Amino acid sequence: MRSTNSLSLAATRILPAYDCSRGTTSVVPLAARRSWALSPAALVVMTCVLAVITLGAPPAQATKRPSYGGTLRVVLRASSVSLDPREWKPGSSSSAQNEQLAVLIYDRLLALDDYGRFQPALATEWSHDAGMRNWQFKLRPGVKFSDGSPLTATDVVAALQPLLPPSLQISATENAIAIHSSRPVPDLLEQFSSGRYFVYRALPDGLLLGTGPFYLGENSPPEPSETNPSVVKPAHIKFRASEEAWSGRPFLDAIEVTLGEPPLRLLYDLQIGKADLAEIAPDLVRKARQENVRIWSSAPNTLLALRFDDAQPAAADQRLRQALAFSLDRDTMANVLLQRQALPTAALLPQWLSGYAFLFGSPMSLERAKEIRASLPGNVAGASEPLRLHVDSSGDLMKLLGERVAVNARQANLSVQVLLPHEAGNSSALRSVKSAPAGLHLFAWHYDTISPRAELEALARQFAFQESGEGTQGLSDPEQLFALERRFLDERRILPLVVLPEYIAVAGNVRNWSPARWGEWRLADVWLDQAPNAPTADENRTPKSSSSPRMNGGRP
Repeated sequence: MRSTNSLSLAATRILPAYDCSRGTTSVVPLAARRSWALSPAALVVMTCVLAVITLGAPPAQATKRPSYGGTLRVVLRASSVSLDPREWKPGSSSSAQNEQLAVLIYDRLLALDDYGRFQPALATEWSHDAGMRNWQFKLRPGVKFSDGSPLTATDVVAALQPLLPPSLQISATENAIAIHSSRPVPDLLEQFSSGRYFVYRALPDGLLLGTGPFYLGENSPPEPSETNPSVVKPAHIKFRASEEAWSGRPFLDAIEVTLGEPPLRLLYDLQIGKADLAEIAPDLVRKARQENVRIWSSAPNTLLALRFDDAQPAAADQRLRQALAFSLDRDTMANVLLQRQALPTAALLPQWLSGYAFLFGSPMSLERAKEIRASLPGNVAGASEPLRLHVDSSGDLMKLLGERVAVNARQANLSVQVLLPHEAGNSSALRSVKSAPAGLHLFAWHYDTISPRAELEALARQFAFQESGEGTQGLSDPEQLFALERRFLDERRILPLVVLPEYIAVAGNVRNWSPARWGEWRLADVWLDQAPNAPTADENRTPKSSSSPRMNGGRP
């Protein structure tokens, strides 16, 4: 068996460096919660650096040491979240919020650092055979769930079994787990360090226990206001620091999450001091920066694309699909409509994930689109009847993008009718066409894993590409993955448009905000800079004694 406990991602897919001009802060690593020891050489270097900083800055700007306590207040647009990884749908827009909150209460077998290196988490060692078909993970001893019960190999198997594809078999030994596959699995570490592969214990009453730095203390669903029943109070979730966490107690006492707030309200809450972290819609990023709000952005982790649907039979014509592809002005969508807060793309996977996305060109040629359109019969969709485009997600951004697609198509003499999601605010005309079959869908796909092969397989399963994702398991070479993605795109079932980062507004009192570039939060390392004599953000903060009341685990 070959030891692989220090593998790195391929150089072509190293995650981009942080943009310091956009508000990133100094990083306190996980080990800092347990030890501040430095080597003698490092102490000499740090002494010189601190001397320069001390001479160049006034005493009032001296760096503060991390402090314990306080409640981090987070506001999100999503109206609900699921903390049960078994319920997450691959690629769904809700999976981002689910994962960001689940990482507070669960752990994975291993983690990935900022340099693309795999680090031990619940597994301290791992190995595989020469064919990468048989893997073994040795578990960390002494790990406990939030109720104080020990983690066992049986717990790990029970948690991962429903999440693994059928081609992977998992079994437990005394202090390890084994993975067997009939085909090579060279990207197993990438899968186990991202996405939904969390370890948990499911209790008979539905409670899920985790080994993470926090546990679920409160989960309040939306409810009518006591003073005004017509007003609905948003849902609230509260996570409390776990004294049983193997990684050490987090700096924060609690994290309070408010769900279902509208985009403008999220920004306003942060500006008036009612929130410390706020999700920001891409079309509000420029406004926020103009108002000196500190904004963090991830690597592009959401794809916005068009999907053809045979429900409108005429939309199956390959020439019609080609004409529409040539009419799309992706640069205008990204730079004008989305105010340079997105990147145009003709690839299914982003550059940071695949390393080859730049090889897929996205040429716009109205003349070519018109030529193809002129060769089509008159009864094809887009002429005698419009090609119906259904916007699968709600929100102003998706609506504007759908309308832009219709404008581009009209320039190529193609008629596209935009159908919005059925909502209370929609007009009666839109309700009347709700049941009409659509030949085109505008959808969002969130990248859930840092394995490009696994992401391509998920796309293949979701959109029924002719070449099933079953045969992708042994692929690892970038050239093989590029060829596979090329074949998927040649089917013209999907036309990628743009890729979007995630944007988070961060209050000035939040220190050591250092999330992963692909979007995963690391709130266990965050601490709050409390002003002298300022009231605590959490009036009902849990005492640090072990006798404080707590709610073990949480309901999904």
